[in-house]
Amino acid sequence: MIEKIPGLPDNVLGFTAKGKVTADDYESVIIPAVEELFSRKEKARFLYHLGADFTGFEAAAMWDDTKLGLKHLSGWEKMAVVSDIDWILATVKIFGLVIPGHVRMFHNGELTEATRWICE
Repeated sequence: MIEKIPGLPDNVLGFTAKGKVTADDYESVIIPAVEELFSRKEKARFLYHLGADFTGFEAAAMWDDTKLGLKHLSGWEKMAVVSDIDWILATVKIFGLVIPGHVRMFHNGELTEATRWICE
């Protein structure tokens, strides 16, 4: 399940993942929000919190995530991923090398710092 993080600036999208993230979560929540933001802004910032309640991704959700990221590759100004899961942080580190914007990883205890960084 995906929940939008409220109270962020209009150029920042933030989501918290809980339980298993499905392709339907991407198609009904994340993708429409990203497309709406890019219809208004040339550059976007993205905060993704994969907290203690997160249990994993469906393969189709990971594919949707990859397609969405590549579609707007040059539009990502900043990305913050917040998680304590090692494989998530390692994957973000690798893919962060090909993303033109700034990418940072944070641990769950640093969600406030990540939010501050993505908004500044």
